[in-house]
Amino acid sequence: MPTITIKSEEQKHAEADVERVHDDLGPFVVAAETTRMAMVFTNAKEPDNPIIFANDSFLSLTGYDREEVLGQSFNFLTAHASDARSLATIASEFEGNSAGGSEIRYRRKDGSEFWAAIFISPVRDERGDVVQHFASFADLTKHREEEAHSRRLIDELNHRVKNTLSTVQSIVWQVLRATSDPKAIRDAIESRLSALSRSHDLLTRKNWESAGLLDVVNDALQPFGVTGGRAQRIVITGENILFPPKAALALGIAFNELATNAVKYGAFSNGAGSVLIDWKIQPAPQGSRLILTWQEKDGPPVVTPSNKGFGSRMIESGLAQELEGMVHLDYLPDGVVCTINIPAPQDARGG
Repeated sequence: MPTITIKSEEQKHAEADVERVHDDLGPFVVAAETTRMAMVFTNAKEPDNPIIFANDSFLSLTGYDREEVLGQSFNFLTAHASDARSLATIASEFEGNSAGGSEIRYRRKDGSEFWAAIFISPVRDERGDVVQHFASFADLTKHREEEAHSRRLIDELNHRVKNTLSTVQSIVWQVLRATSDPKAIRDAIESRLSALSRSHDLLTRKNWESAGLLDVVNDALQPFGVTGGRAQRIVITGENILFPPKAALALGIAFNELATNAVKYGAFSNGAGSVLIDWKIQPAPQGSRLILTWQEKDGPPVVTPSNKGFGSRMIESGLAQELEGMVHLDYLPDGVVCTINIPAPQDARGG
């Protein structure tokens, strides 16, 4: 933090000149004092352009008292004194070689930083010699913060789009590997893209911060529950544990696969079958685990498939990899049971 500067005789004379200008050009100086734009005058006759006048807006912007500012080098606020580029830009402004409006990062008295566009103009005497410089500062801090926020949003959007395209590519590739029937291909792709879309809609409603597990399950099963009166045959118990977006998307697609298989072969393929879904968090030495169970009952007799299709492979291998856990499908006589054992989210509070 700069200390109050011991002023040279030249500095004292320059400040006195400003006072005389204040008396001679009262309205202009009064305007400079009262305007909301931060302004200073500097002494062009001494090295480093020491400040000889600072208005209240400049003091408010920087947090300094007037006596701490007067006599200081124009560059005393520069955030990084070794920033050669900024110093060269400011020098160019003083020399009149810039179009004006150069953006410089400065530091306030309390240590916080801000960006400002500087505009420097010479003040000449009756002989045309430059005796002072008049500088104004346009605070760009909010503008810079908004730009940074926009860049973060664009980066996040690009990341989501790439992840979504990768997921779509994987869905299409896996379906094409599983069948060559055009109708089956179309139905399989449409169903999975619809599940992906519902999960995206859920995350959009939550500002892409997180999604509750209960919300994920309800959204994934909503198309299946409204058909054939199945809503009464789906029992869900568990708190609305929050999951990050990547995990929520993976779980949404997995529940869609389980429900699709239940419609084709399991509890949803007749009028009596039902599905129980529950989960709980279990403490463990290496970190808490979330144990989720999908259990079907009262469906047709279960037959263990000789070959696992895309849906089963995606649930057991893909979901386990995405969530860094274990997923297992059991084809029990009473109904299919899917057990998901994954690390519990760090923030497991309900949303």
